[in-house]
Amino acid sequence: MKINVGVFFGGRSVEHEVSIISALQAAKAFDRTKYDVTPVYISREGRFYIGEAVGRIEEYSNIPALIKKSTEVLPAADNGRLKLLRQPAKLFGNPVLSVIDVAFPVVHGTNVEDGALQGYFRTLGVPFAGCDVFASAAGMDKFAMKALFRERGLPVLPCLRFTSRDLSEGCENAADKIIAELGLPVVVKPVNLGSSVGIRLAKDRDALIDALDYAVGFASAVLAEKAVENLREINCAVLGDFDSVSASECEEPIMGDEILSYEDKYISGGKGSKGGSKGMQSLKRLLPAPISPELREKIRHYACEAFLALDCSGVSRIDFLMDSKTEEVWVNEINTIPGSLAFYLWEATGKPYAQLLDDMVSLALKRSRSAAELSYSIDTGILKNFIGGGGSKGSKGGKL
Repeated sequence: MKINVGVFFGGRSVEHEVSIISALQAAKAFDRTKYDVTPVYISREGRFYIGEAVGRIEEYSNIPALIKKSTEVLPAADNGRLKLLRQPAKLFGNPVLSVIDVAFPVVHGTNVEDGALQGYFRTLGVPFAGCDVFASAAGMDKFAMKALFRERGLPVLPCLRFTSRDLSEGCENAADKIIAELGLPVVVKPVNLGSSVGIRLAKDRDALIDALDYAVGFASAVLAEKAVENLREINCAVLGDFDSVSASECEEPIMGDEILSYEDKYISGGKGSKGGSKGMQSLKRLLPAPISPELREKIRHYACEAFLALDCSGVSRIDFLMDSKTEEVWVNEINTIPGSLAFYLWEATGKPYAQLLDDMVSLALKRSRSAAELSYSIDTGILKNFIGGGGSKGSKGGKL
């Protein structure tokens, strides 16, 4: 019997479009002899849609028209599965349009990749692929992430965090603090975004003030981090869970500027190509990365340790910064749902995309079985005593 997989994508995120590309790549790659796949589009307003148009990339050039062709649904728990109910329900007929065994989120950015959607699936009690709630949340917060990496003994660059409140009366004081403690140049970025959104390199005080003002427009907190001289970036993906992990091949993205930009990742590789951008697959890269075998193994080891530091599951991509002259390496960040699910890094090791997806579904079902063995309730008799005895004596809030 086939497994019914729901591929969820979109959402209220600045990386909405990237999610659409990644998700439809994945939906197309599933082995249809093993899986029935239902693409589920989440609009920017947080509404869920299914239908034939939802699974066709060309329809997303006009999203309002796409929504008119599609059917809105409401996910509902069904004893470990997920029913997609027609919304609004019709007076007659079966409201259940699809039943999903495993949710497969392919989402990027805040409100979806950061534990929000994972928590929703957790609440509904449906198995879902990828990282759980904590790892997703920690992996989206670059400051918290680095603290966990540092605790694990991994090399990370010194950084400072500033909230929108800190910068509400101007960025001058923050800039002075950054210069005094980190020096220049520095990289400024939103604390909880990916895909290189909102990132700028600052080489002087004026540029630093502008970078802080720019980044805080995308998030409620920003990170200033010491820039690496002679920068090269190396990426490596990890697949597994707390029991077992494996690292992919390493790649070196080709940067069009001094830092890897959104355009480098998602636009430049797609210009002039049929069908436009292919997501992270279209990024110009050297694969495998031209590094020594010793450095390759060090990076792959660091990648596995970073994955374990956050208690990740499924597939994640870990990005590294390297000084090309000294070959010193720092863990930059983890992407708990990487663009294109980093399938190209696994294909370089001989693992086809369909097999990667199969492994991720297996890990999701394994985690669900483990969770089912835990106890989520105890028989305390509190409500029985409360109703029968007029309230729980001595408890805070016992009286209504």
